[in-house]
Amino acid sequence: MSEGSKQLEIRLGQSGLTRLRGFGRNSSGATALEFAIVAGPFLLLLLGIFAVALVFAGNMALENAAEQGARLIRTGEAQTQGFDAARFKTEVCKYLTAPLSCGGLRLDVRTFASFGSSNLTNPLDSSGNLKAGFGYAPGVGGDVVVVRAFYEWDLLAAMPPAIRLSNMANGNRLLIATVAFRNEPFKL
Repeated sequence: MSEGSKQLEIRLGQSGLTRLRGFGRNSSGATALEFAIVAGPFLLLLLGIFAVALVFAGNMALENAAEQGARLIRTGEAQTQGFDAARFKTEVCKYLTAPLSCGGLRLDVRTFASFGSSNLTNPLDSSGNLKAGFGYAPGVGGDVVVVRAFYEWDLLAAMPPAIRLSNMANGNRLLIATVAFRNEPFKL
């Protein structure tokens, strides 16, 4: 026995020391208390991971649809078949997969003289809401075109504010996919 434990035994006596050792070994309720302390942050972390995974999956679905739609413009298929904005959106929606639906999709197609002259505006207004009236200008062979797809997602609005990942004034998440390219030299 060490000198300190001998002095403790002298002060407490044998029965007091036995009670003290028993108290140190008694852990009934400790696990429940530790779980209660850790459960809240752990569940919040799990919800946060789930929210990030949903945003990633949604953004990948939007990127794929925008890329496939941009291919129709780049190859001249949209121009030779006379696509307007509504028909182009319908074609892009064919490539839009879960968890997104076509109802929330907005498209902006612009033509520029060169890549350096492309000037993309903020899709949100000063209040943090998605602007209306995006254009559709697919250009002709050799033009520089930028296709942007926007999706206002309210799925994450039910999440706690700490992990909602909103970037809009109304608490929704705006997903954005952008494809910039030069049209192939097709003839109309």
